[in-house]
Amino acid sequence: MVDTIRQNLQNLNTQIAQDVTLVAVSKTKPNEAILAAYESGHRIFGENKVQEMTRKWEELPRDIQWHFIGHLQTNKVKYIVPFVSLIHSLDSVKLANEIDRQGARHRRIIDCLLQIKIAKEPEKYGFSQEEALSFLESLNTNPLPYLRVRGLMGMATFTENTEQLKEEFSLLKRFFDQQKATHNLEILSMGMSGDYPIAIETGSNMIRVGSAIFGSRQAH
Repeated sequence: MVDTIRQNLQNLNTQIAQDVTLVAVSKTKPNEAILAAYESGHRIFGENKVQEMTRKWEELPRDIQWHFIGHLQTNKVKYIVPFVSLIHSLDSVKLANEIDRQGARHRRIIDCLLQIKIAKEPEKYGFSQEEALSFLESLNTNPLPYLRVRGLMGMATFTENTEQLKEEFSLLKRFFDQQKATHNLEILSMGMSGDYPIAIETGSNMIRVGSAIFGSRQAH
C-alpha cells in the first residue's frame, strides 16, 4: 500500500503544473495511508465528514493542512474552525454567518471557497452565480471579518461526456475570471479523480483527488 500511494502521488505531481494545488482526498482512508502520503512530502488532505476529519487532526502530524470538501452543516462548524485550513463548500449565507461567528470565538480567520452549482444534477449543493455575486457584494456593506473568501469551487456532473464536463468547468472559469479582480479571488477548485485533466485544461488551479492516489474508496 505504502509504495503504491507514493508512486501514485509521484505520477500525479509530474502530470500537473506547479501552480496547481493537489488536495489528496483521504476520506474513509486509514491513518497509515495518509502517513504514506505525508512521508513522501504531501501535506494537503481533504475530508468530507466533520467527525472523521477532527479525529484525524487529533491523531496525525500538526503540520497537515486539512481541507473540508463535503457539505457542511451549520451545527458542525464549531468542531473544525479551530484547525481547518480551507473550507471548499461554503454554499449558503446562513453557513457563512456561522463560520464567521465561530471564527470570532476562536479569533481565527477562516479561509473559504464559494461552492457554485454547475452540475445538472439536482442533488448538488451550491450558490447560483447570481446568488454568489449578491453574497460577495454584500460583504462590502456587511463584512464578515472572520471569514475570507479565497475563491470558488465547483463539482461537475458525474458523467463521461467530455463536452459536458468542459462546458460546466468553462462556465465556472468564466465567472471566476469576471470576479477575481474585484473580489480578490485566487483559488479555482475544480476537478476530481475522474475529471481533473479536463478541469486543469479548463483553468482549475486546485484539484481534489482521492482514488487516483489511495485506490478505490471503502464504503462506510
